[in-house]
Amino acid sequence: MSGALLTSPARKSRINYSSQEGPPKLREKPFRGRGFLRGLPAYLFPSLLMASLFLDVTTAEDPRDVVHRAVQALAEGKLVVFPTETVYVVAAHAFDERAVERLTHLCRKPGSGPLTLAVKSTDEALDYVPRIPRVGLRLARRCWPGPVTLQLDDAHTDSLVQRLPTRVKELVAPNGVIRLRVPAHDLITSALRLLAGPLVIAGAHCPGEPDSVTAQEAIQQIGKKVDVVIDAGRCRLAQPSTIAYVDHEGFEIPRVGAVSETNLKRLASWIAVVVCTGNTCRSPMAEALLRKRIAEKLGCTTEELEERGVMVMSAGIAASPGVRPAAEAVGAMKQRGLDLSMHE
Repeated sequence: MSGALLTSPARKSRINYSSQEGPPKLREKPFRGRGFLRGLPAYLFPSLLMASLFLDVTTAEDPRDVVHRAVQALAEGKLVVFPTETVYVVAAHAFDERAVERLTHLCRKPGSGPLTLAVKSTDEALDYVPRIPRVGLRLARRCWPGPVTLQLDDAHTDSLVQRLPTRVKELVAPNGVIRLRVPAHDLITSALRLLAGPLVIAGAHCPGEPDSVTAQEAIQQIGKKVDVVIDAGRCRLAQPSTIAYVDHEGFEIPRVGAVSETNLKRLASWIAVVVCTGNTCRSPMAEALLRKRIAEKLGCTTEELEERGVMVMSAGIAASPGVRPAAEAVGAMKQRGLDLSMHE
């Protein structure tokens, strides 16, 4: 999709949108209603044309037009439903206090934690949490843009959170805790690049209801209460982001989503890669020795290193898959009590 935002596809159709101020020039997609309404076109039911503006990216002549309309709406204090790689979200400009308050009443379940701040990059995240713990930086650099939300302690006096309107600060950083995310979808990231500040986002669904993975599902739940809905089809991952609460002691996972707990632990690990040419002698030997030395320092076995957040690997710049280690390397490591025979 990234290329689509830079070049205009050779299509004759215009952006499909509906307006309450005139006849609906809407998609020919059926309204996903219930009972006798199921399968009937939405334009037969003007009262059900929910958001004041519906933008269908799949039929847009230039997706940049969709982005520009969304940015204009956000700048005017409106709520916009965006697709992401995980689920559809409702977004408000972080510097618009009334819009964020409206978003809170629409989507936030009491006791559900802070609203999420969507930022452009890891560098911008550091503006809001200047001292992200090492584990948090690893996750940010390896997972962003992507389906991981970092929950961090925000207690730094230089944090840009202090520049947010008072009520917004209360909602996105209650009790000194903030959630940050860099979504991996061209539409919302392009909008972020054009805005002077981050977005406050929440799942495009009613509190206690399932997440919306299509624009139609979002419309059914909250369509009448938002201003713009952008339809880009079904979300790629179709499940919410994983939330990782990170501090200087490590991290916890309040919510498992698109990234499993096992994968998140691997992504948060300290990783060492030893490289030689063929990965049959020098680098496998160095890997085994380094694993042993680190295990001794940590007071654990080499098999327990991954549980301790340490991964040691080896590679070769001219290695061939499936090649076994050299017999001499296996013998040398055996003298040190290390088994290299299973390396490949």
